[in-house]
Amino acid sequence: MAVTNNVTRFLDARKVNYTAHELPAEKLGALEAAQVLGAPAEQVFKTIVTKRERGKPVLAVIPGPRVVDLKALAAFPGEKKMHLPTEREAEQLTGLQAGGISPLALINKGFQVVIDSAAQSLDEIFISGGQRGLNIRLSPADLAHLTNARFASICQKT
Repeated sequence: MAVTNNVTRFLDARKVNYTAHELPAEKLGALEAAQVLGAPAEQVFKTIVTKRERGKPVLAVIPGPRVVDLKALAAFPGEKKMHLPTEREAEQLTGLQAGGISPLALINKGFQVVIDSAAQSLDEIFISGGQRGLNIRLSPADLAHLTNARFASICQKT
């Protein structure tokens, strides 16, 4: 049986179609998670915590192999600059461990969520389930709806 936590209970309560996947409990990057899941790396998304000058951080949900474009991300919510916090700062800002930061675990906590537009071309994506060792596969449209996210082109060209 898959892990049950606040995220899976939230998805069940909303009758969202998803699949929970258990992974090793140590911190895995998106590319390592893709290997364990047997999924294409472009389908496994990671959540990057970014800081604004003032206000709550913005969660950038991007494909595993990509890097967030801070200028593009800053332009989206009308900020001048965005900054990447240290891993420890990201954990303090979210209350979640790195490797387990998920927009689904931070609903109603005041975080703005921006999903890279690459997700819109996929039927399903994998994201963290709010703790290390748990990934959730669901549709990008469901993720956007549940988190009040917007789609935007927020990755650097590689």
